Amino acid sequence: MSELTDARYPFTAVVGMDDLRLGLLLNAVSPAVGGVLVRGEKGTAKSTMVRALAGLLPSIATVAGCRFACDPAAPDPQCPDGPHRGAAADERPAYLVELPVGVSEDRVVGSLDLERALAEGVKAYEPGLLAKAHRGVLYIDEVNLLQDHLVDLLLDAAAMGRSYVEREGVSVRHAARFLLVGTMNPEEGELRPQLLDRFGLTVEIAATRDADERAEVVRRRLAYDADPASFAAAWAAEEQALAERIGAARELLPSVQLSDLALRQITAVCAAFEVDGLRADIVMARAAVALAAWAGRTEVLEEDVRKAAQLALPHRRRRNPFDAPGLDEEQLDRTLGEHRPPEDDGPEGGPDGGPDGGGPDNGGGAPEPSGPDAPVGDEGADGPQDAPPAPPQQRPGGSRESSPVAADQPYRTRLFKVDGTGRGAQGRRSPAETDAGHTIRARRPQGKLARLHLSATLRAAAPHQAARGRDGRALVLRRDDLREQVRRGRESNLVLFVVDASGSMAARQRMTAVKGAVLSLLMDAYQRRDKIGMVTFRGSGAELALPPTSSVEVGAARLEQLPTGGRTPLEAGLLRAHEVLRVERLRDPDRRALLVVVTDGRATGSRDAVARSHRAAGLLAGQGVASVVLDCESGPVRLGLARELAAHLHGDAVSLDELRAEGVASLVRETRTTMMRKAA
Repeated sequence: MSELTDARYPFTAVVGMDDLRLGLLLNAVSPAVGGVLVRGEKGTAKSTMVRALAGLLPSIATVAGCRFACDPAAPDPQCPDGPHRGAAADERPAYLVELPVGVSEDRVVGSLDLERALAEGVKAYEPGLLAKAHRGVLYIDEVNLLQDHLVDLLLDAAAMGRSYVEREGVSVRHAARFLLVGTMNPEEGELRPQLLDRFGLTVEIAATRDADERAEVVRRRLAYDADPASFAAAWAAEEQALAERIGAARELLPSVQLSDLALRQITAVCAAFEVDGLRADIVMARAAVALAAWAGRTEVLEEDVRKAAQLALPHRRRRNPFDAPGLDEEQLDRTLGEHRPPEDDGPEGGPDGGPDGGGPDNGGGAPEPSGPDAPVGDEGADGPQDAPPAPPQQRPGGSRESSPVAADQPYRTRLFKVDGTGRGAQGRRSPAETDAGHTIRARRPQGKLARLHLSATLRAAAPHQAARGRDGRALVLRRDDLREQVRRGRESNLVLFVVDASGSMAARQRMTAVKGAVLSLLMDAYQRRDKIGMVTFRGSGAELALPPTSSVEVGAARLEQLPTGGRTPLEAGLLRAHEVLRVERLRDPDRRALLVVVTDGRATGSRDAVARSHRAAGLLAGQGVASVVLDCESGPVRLGLARELAAHLHGDAVSLDELRAEGVASLVRETRTTMMRKAA
């Protein structure tokens, strides 16, 4: 174990969190497992446990003076500090490198050494965080908030084990093999599937509801805050014992045997859960071997395969963003049971054992219970079964209100974005100038210099060096030479849904399709880190069904229970949306809004209801609000009212069929592109 260089919170002092503890320890035993993604609510010691892991990692041998942590036994032949033949060796702790969410691309991969370039005129490479993390741990807190272009860099490094830098006249390649550990709060958005698959294991954690455990957590934390050094010293013996167990498991790891039966169980489980690709099979095999070594065994057992599946498959199985995480335990047991070796010590063909006693569904164990206490089958576990619709409810005013209608299955939808370039919070929807985006050009500083564009600054200064009396090799710079970077990324927006819940929308088949479309757009907003809000209108007015929030799950729940019926006060819905946007503009002036109006365009309540709704739409258009009208009109005869409304909003009109078709076409194009890249 590396020596305790600071009073970090001890790993062994964390209360509970057994799955997270095991996932981190398995990666410490076998880094080939591929890291761990920790998903959970805020305040659950995610970051504390990851940082505490650094104190348990064995020391590593490095080439003396090498900034890229080359192994003396097998130095990197392409190391920028090489060659290292016959170099002396040093021993140091494995680094835990933290990658901040707002980090720049230069800081991640490295860049030109500014000091040497300006003072000596030498093009030298300054290593980034990927180089520092080599043979250690790369930790990303709130990894789901990382910018897409940085995710691409991590994907390349994780896939190839090397970092390639081509910028500002510098061409460098160096090894970058690290243990990737990320933490995230799912309420703030999901990861891209490509990066999600790069994490070997995933762990879902939540704060304990046991009062005694919570009290112990508070007690230990207060003791640590009062005297960190004394608290760490009190747990030093447990930390040392755990570090020694990690070392013993590492030594045992090469001796662990993965039998053909265990391998068949692993591949059968991956096939049963329909995971994409074969990375899951490989990760499960490595995790099962590490579990056996951690238990002090040289043979992989079924219990190792089962635990490996619980850690390696939840984030790889196909599911919608709003589906519950985790695995179907009954399906896992059933698959393992189908590939369990036959029992040799029981009577064959009898009622209590053998192939006739238990059957493949329960692995030869106790018979399945029946009756009122029997467990619910797959259909009951995965979702509610179809039931006949409830009769309409009588409203006090005499009109009838239909019962809530379930949403249709969501699908991949078209990307809607706000035109122009914004300056809002980082996200994945509309173009924006951001602090962490791609550098697209250089410009003279507008006010205080924020991000120096080095190459542009040098080019601006170069023609004037002779006139400025350049002394030796020093570069003479003046303020007028300075150039700053202009970075282009994407921002998150406020997506405000204005949903028509009137009687004209209340037909069960139509409302099912409408809710499915809105749910698809909610999923899209969830993945792009948008804030969402929902205004509904029916009867005599409009209401704010969901104030703007980042919790898209709440929006999905409100949508599912949305009642319908009554008149169509379209004007009231648009005016209420106008008021919501006005208030939000005061709260967050940089966040641009996207208005999604879900209606068939009909308006009732007065003789000039349609004209009044068009005037309300013109009010929104006059303030530059980006709008999309989801045209819900159906049937052989269509009035085109929704498209007229879109024209007054200066926005687009998209029908339900067009939205679904464009989403499917987009998915097909992306799939074809991915396949072509893999083939190349």
